Amino acid sequence: MMMTANGASSQTVQLYDRLRAAILSLQLAPGERLTERGLEASFDASRTPVRAALGRLDAEGLVQRDGRGWIVSPIDLAEIGALAELREAVEAAAVRLAVVRASDDDIAVLAAVLDAARPARAVRADVADAPTSGDDDAEEGVRAGGDFHVELSRLSGNPVMVDAVRNAMTRLARTRWLEVRTPAAREQAWREHRAVLDALEARDADAAAGLLTDHIRGTNDRLLAALAADTRRLRGHGLAIVADAPVGAVH
Repeated sequence: MMMTANGASSQTVQLYDRLRAAILSLQLAPGERLTERGLEASFDASRTPVRAALGRLDAEGLVQRDGRGWIVSPIDLAEIGALAELREAVEAAAVRLAVVRASDDDIAVLAAVLDAARPARAVRADVADAPTSGDDDAEEGVRAGGDFHVELSRLSGNPVMVDAVRNAMTRLARTRWLEVRTPAAREQAWREHRAVLDALEARDADAAAGLLTDHIRGTNDRLLAALAADTRRLRGHGLAIVADAPVGAVH
């Protein structure tokens, strides 16, 4: 079947979006093997869009070559630590620039978005600390948290910083899903985001950068602890976790 260039491009975008969503939500598990022919059959797509979509996912670090085929990239504990170091440097610098460059209106817009995205608070402690029965709340927590960090960096007025933060949040999306599974974790993340924004509204660069650094370090520590506790269970469900390189908390 012949396909126009526009048709191939549209199919590439649709296939990329579907594959990316499946990877980030862990429907396609880390380490799972993918073949171009299998994806063509599963998604009723032709070879060119499949290869293009895989190329985009490869550039984001979500899939990687495995011989002649592909696999969903394993969760890499060393990469998680490296991304935390990158975020700490870039985001702290970005929020300092935002204190100087962002308008009151820009900050107010981000505050309104953040307040609207506040998670529903659990009443009982046992509920607050328990994973939710479905994935929707956790996925919303990942999306809202990632969006906050990207939009906060955007207030710096530096597009290179924005790209760096967006790429880091994309690479961390799967593992962040594991860290925000409980209502208590989502509420804590929201409170820490709100504190950073309060400091930004007060035009206090030192406080904003310090709170953001503490948030990134704390999130990284909690994430590594969750992965360490769940490694055996996750591997039992077929999730590949790479832990060969020593990784500690980022301080």
